[in-house]
Amino acid sequence: MRTFETDVLVVGAGPAGLTSSALLSMLGVSAITLSKHPGTAPQPRATHTNQRTVEILRDLGIEDRLNEVGQPLKTLGNNVLATSFTGLEIFRYPSYGTGPRLADYAAASPCEPFTAGQHLVEPILLDAALERGADIRFSHELVAIDQSDGTVLARVRTRDTMEEYLIRARYAIAADGGRSTVAEQLGFGFEGQTALKHMLNAWIEVDLTEYAAYRPSVIYTILQPGGDSWVGSGSFLCVRPFHDWVLTREYDPNGGEPDTSDTALIEFARTMIGDPNADVRVKGTSKWQVNNVVATEYRRGRVFLTGDAAHRHPPSGGLGSNTSIQDAYNLAWKLAFVLSGHAGEELLDSYDEERQPVGKQVVDRAIKNLKNMGAAVEVLGLRRDRSAEEAWTSLNELASDAEGAAERRKALAEAVALQHYRSNAQGVELGQRYTSGAVVEDGTPFPAPTRDADLYYHPTTHPGAHLPHAWVEHRRRKVSTLDLAGHGRFSLITGIGGKSWAQAAAAVSAELGIELPVYVVGYRCEYDDVLGEWEAVREIDDRGALLVRPDRFIAWRSAGRPESPEAVLRAAVRQALSLDGRTDVTRQLVPATAEGVSAT
Repeated sequence: MRTFETDVLVVGAGPAGLTSSALLSMLGVSAITLSKHPGTAPQPRATHTNQRTVEILRDLGIEDRLNEVGQPLKTLGNNVLATSFTGLEIFRYPSYGTGPRLADYAAASPCEPFTAGQHLVEPILLDAALERGADIRFSHELVAIDQSDGTVLARVRTRDTMEEYLIRARYAIAADGGRSTVAEQLGFGFEGQTALKHMLNAWIEVDLTEYAAYRPSVIYTILQPGGDSWVGSGSFLCVRPFHDWVLTREYDPNGGEPDTSDTALIEFARTMIGDPNADVRVKGTSKWQVNNVVATEYRRGRVFLTGDAAHRHPPSGGLGSNTSIQDAYNLAWKLAFVLSGHAGEELLDSYDEERQPVGKQVVDRAIKNLKNMGAAVEVLGLRRDRSAEEAWTSLNELASDAEGAAERRKALAEAVALQHYRSNAQGVELGQRYTSGAVVEDGTPFPAPTRDADLYYHPTTHPGAHLPHAWVEHRRRKVSTLDLAGHGRFSLITGIGGKSWAQAAAAVSAELGIELPVYVVGYRCEYDDVLGEWEAVREIDDRGALLVRPDRFIAWRSAGRPESPEAVLRAAVRQALSLDGRTDVTRQLVPATAEGVSAT
């Protein structure tokens, strides 16, 4: 049996796997990526790409490609709930950084959010990986995987020829989705519930410009009186305005599997649209479950969980593929530094320490979003136990002068306000904060939020926070402070009095063999803070410094200039890279055997 050797084995080629592959290749890490599927996603699936994810694509140099295939969310602007496209509109609200939130989103990032189907984003990630020399093998299925104190051993089958071979790697990334073979075979722990709901997607083409263009929206939730779902009769997710859609509905498996024939789906779509003659074409179908599950551990020895292999939740809030890509961005640079000998093994523990709490937060938020929609349905009086006639009476009374109608309208307004946690939760998307061995605390607490921490992003340079965005000017060109960081290396940002920091960085860089560029940002500096935006968010003085990790999170900061900048910076970098303590990776391992993996 043939054996291939590599530094990292990536199992799965969805958003997390392809991003991992592209980043590892960019960082010069040898990796093999497997996918049991013949190619990238054939259907839209996830469509929401938030600002933090676009920033990662920007670091990979492919943001412009997303711009070419995606639709800026600000051009859609709303979420709508109605009895059908032609029927009664129940409510509408601005979403994804439009309306009163437009300034918040513009101030937080150099990038804007997009809607772009997974069938469009994955090929972009694939091309980015292949252009950097990645080894990606479609129709190659993981059969078995095990690990020892120094090796991950995988048995792989080619689905075309059924030939089997072995891959021996130093580390493995499980990006193989919600039914992860890797997680199951290696015994990763999970908490939560599965199969809370069963859902059917139909990817359809139908021109709804007449009903949608005057109220452009990301999602049109159809709630028909007498329907059988507590979250709506069906939802139209806009893939491309206003002819390309994903139509989603709930079904009960106890009553049998849903009819996925074109005839049945076209009839259902026409009912939801409210036009019996609508010209509907079915392009694809898929079934999925609403889960409420997160891994209790993201690392076991030499194997790491990413994406849906680690966190499984409904798409309410558009957090799934975004969190998956961000998982990969957190992990890839750490593997690269450890494999090159520039960081200690213990650095890899920080992946679990940082991303597992994020995964739990995302799962919890998505479930709350789903329940919030149920609360709106309850206020409308459209419960399952009501007949269609009773439900219509309840809806019509809501818009009347009847006794109690005003109180119901107030309750509806409160229920609509809850929907912003689904569609305007910028704090959840951008405000992630880490506490780990890869973050050097400065003895101060995180600043207390001044507004709702889920809805609003609070930029800070506290260690463990993401580097804030600010526009500065460099050689007559507008540059984001985010563009000063990333690119697979640490960076140091200082101000007018930062000359000694530049000298310190040069010494530490030479000593540790790592890149550590210095950027001087401030009033009339090389990176000129012409608008004063950087001074407003930096939280350090002109003589201070920020040490920024390759994933653009703050590793350490100094509010001012210490007596010995070089000694202080050296200690901070060494701690952030776990260079003064190495973890014995065998402590988390069950002794590996060849059974089920090797040729015999």
